[in-house]
Amino acid sequence: MSITMDTTLASLVTNKRRVSALKSLGIVTVGDALTYYPFRVTEPVPLRTIREAAPGQQMAFAAVIRDMRVVPMNARRGYRLEATVDDADFARSRRVPGSTARLTFFSYRKSYVDWVSMRLRAGTSVVVSGMPSEYMGQLQFTHPEILTVAPGSAGTGAGLEGYARGAASGNGAFAGSTDPYASAQSAYPPAAAAPSGAALKYDADTVQEALTRVCRPRPVYHASSRISSEHIHETILGLLWMMGARTSSTPDGQLAGAGAAGIVAPTTDTIAVQNGEEKSGTTAESGAEALSQSIPDVLPESVRKAKNLMHRAEAFLAIHDPASTARFKESIETLRYEEAFVSQTSLLKARSHAHKSAAHSCPLVTDSLRDQFIASLPFSLTAGQQQVIHDIAADLAHDWPMQRLLQGEVGSGKTVVALAAMLQAVDAGYQAVLVAPTQVLAEQHAETIGRMVEQLKPAIPVTLLTGGMKLAARRKALAAASSGEPGIIVATHAAFSKTFQAPHLALVVIDEQHRFGVEQRESLNAKTDDGTTPHLLVMTATPIPRTAAMTWFGDLDISWLTELPGGRKPIRTVVVNEADAATMGRMFAHIRARVDTGERAYIVCPRIDADDEENEGGSGVSAAAGSARGRAAASGSSARTAAGGRATRAAADAIGIDDPYETFDENGETVARPPLHAVAEIADRLQKLPQFQGIRFATLTGRDKDDVKTQVMADFAGGETPILVSTTVIEVGVDVKQASCIVIFDADRYGLSQLHQLRGRVGRGGTNSWAFLISRAEPGSPAEQRLEVIHHSLDGAEIAQADLEFRGAGDVLGDAQSGGKSSLKLLRVVKDADMIADARTRAEQLLAADPELAGEVQLAGAVLDFTRGNETFLTSS
Repeated sequence: MSITMDTTLASLVTNKRRVSALKSLGIVTVGDALTYYPFRVTEPVPLRTIREAAPGQQMAFAAVIRDMRVVPMNARRGYRLEATVDDADFARSRRVPGSTARLTFFSYRKSYVDWVSMRLRAGTSVVVSGMPSEYMGQLQFTHPEILTVAPGSAGTGAGLEGYARGAASGNGAFAGSTDPYASAQSAYPPAAAAPSGAALKYDADTVQEALTRVCRPRPVYHASSRISSEHIHETILGLLWMMGARTSSTPDGQLAGAGAAGIVAPTTDTIAVQNGEEKSGTTAESGAEALSQSIPDVLPESVRKAKNLMHRAEAFLAIHDPASTARFKESIETLRYEEAFVSQTSLLKARSHAHKSAAHSCPLVTDSLRDQFIASLPFSLTAGQQQVIHDIAADLAHDWPMQRLLQGEVGSGKTVVALAAMLQAVDAGYQAVLVAPTQVLAEQHAETIGRMVEQLKPAIPVTLLTGGMKLAARRKALAAASSGEPGIIVATHAAFSKTFQAPHLALVVIDEQHRFGVEQRESLNAKTDDGTTPHLLVMTATPIPRTAAMTWFGDLDISWLTELPGGRKPIRTVVVNEADAATMGRMFAHIRARVDTGERAYIVCPRIDADDEENEGGSGVSAAAGSARGRAAASGSSARTAAGGRATRAAADAIGIDDPYETFDENGETVARPPLHAVAEIADRLQKLPQFQGIRFATLTGRDKDDVKTQVMADFAGGETPILVSTTVIEVGVDVKQASCIVIFDADRYGLSQLHQLRGRVGRGGTNSWAFLISRAEPGSPAEQRLEVIHHSLDGAEIAQADLEFRGAGDVLGDAQSGGKSSLKLLRVVKDADMIADARTRAEQLLAADPELAGEVQLAGAVLDFTRGNETFLTSS
């Protein structure tokens, strides 16, 4: 059976529970497994005899079980298992007197104790790795790692005696050295079967193999309660063997050839299909060659050699079976550069393709509608707005499509800039569409734009099209668009439907682009009747560091609006520990006082109701959906879970944290955290507080219908319900000038940029404003450190940079929110800016010589996969 990166694990792994557990981590294919990178690698464990042991220092040694006993712990329930080990033979090989130590295990489960007892029978050869301590004057190892070694019946090296003889003759892999991999390069495979007729299975065939296994650096993976890091590693090594790996990667930069110890074949109770060539005389050289054929290189050979990088197959092997920590880091750098090169090649091709398309030229005319509009404004444009409007005007005059990203803080005047661009298109006789992510925001835009253009001559038709409109109004709006009459259309996702046609469409403006995928945007290209591509202006208030934007969004021209309009006062940000009842009480009293003066308050919770977690079959963290996916039903795309799998649409609507910070223990397993607060729960609790007696509350979530959302927001703005308890549906586009307070529960679980966005909902009317971040973070924890950043800063770019550094670019701008199988898992957009710049330069040179990548088939495929996987160019952070 030919195994490729696209082969499914279900066809290879016999243990279906393991297949299911891996699927929950987003690992479905061989490629998913090989690119499920460990988050750290353990340091090599030194070999020491028992006499050389130092309490508190990790060590490994070989020994024989002398005796074993199980002691019931009546007072504490459960059992204590004690085994005495003797390292006389191992110590002799190191010219040190032998000694004994005690191995101790505790458990409430009798089945576990019985299993350990069966493995540690008297006379069994074992290799022990652990941290020694002293108890009642004797050296003790508590819950050490134990590998059992098959009895020494196969000659030299098969058991402890054979190992000692080999060491004494100078042939032992570890003889006279504390370097456990001086000459042994074998990986540690799944457990080897016991000799025929034996009831037990042994972990290793030889002491050498077992010592190599416990002493070598070991990759540690993010695991879960369903599958351990060790089992993930075991599966990946089995897959590498099946693809042809017979030896580990060696420090000289090549796949090891003959003479190096090999990766042992996985047993058939783990892997269903095995490559039978090994038994028919396959050499190590052909095995290494087979792995390279199964995993072809993506980088062009010239680039790889110029950068002195590994072959891709070699890098995978060195990551998952590292001979040293230095080798591990070298392989990570290789694949990190590969990601940079593929991403930049993809962006450069997209940019080149756009410039080859045809677009309607929209040059400025004398006494233009745009100039009339600017002159009618009751305020002067900032210098930044004037510059961006000038740049866009030049772009629109070209006969190829503009692709520009406009980034600016909330309130920086992006709408005015967008309207100036749309009026330039209308003046040229074409249609312009503004696409907003929610009905509330679309209605606000339509009302604002209609008011701004009502004095212009000739009159400009402004058409509103949303999915929540009544049928008659919707048909009228669709007819106006399909007529081709010059004008402005403000729409929600309805603009992507097949029924929407705009034959003279010249400009598309997308507000908060992270809500729309590439396929949706490209569907607008088909709306024209002449095959032209509309000019594209995408806007975001999501702060993105300049270096990240310039390197990651390389297919777009980028404009920044950094000046804020006058009159806005700084928002006072307060971090409140939820356990501090006194401070919580004062906060609620403060909110009541502000409401009594005619102001409004938002209360934000990450979940809709208390049952959301249980419905998802896991914690609220692991089921949390990306806000870029469909927070408040804003998008029809599937949500990406924090664990790397997929969440249901219900989860996307129910949980509004954009990408919760997972916490892991040292073994890579997720740490349980308190359940997230829910809108229904908090609304019920707050209405019962004495501070809010007589105050009407409203709730707003992504499950509410569009007409309900509109009515709730109208009542909130009008003061009938001055306190709104909601999910993060208010994050974008809600503009209530009387809102002066916002309370965000579970603030320690949000991304910093998302907190900054939510905070921007208050203080929009020039009043004093407050943001209260309710946290359950432990003192001194990373979560508390993150909140300190937003506590002390109102600078969106500074906050976004901190968010990238805390979370990693893969979470903020790549895989965790891509909505697909992103290729970006290792690249750090900010920290690796120089690497990305180098990759971009080399990609430009390659594309100049071979624009279609005809000579680089593997790279072309990787670029295509990358483009499909990263269908969200901007993400909500």
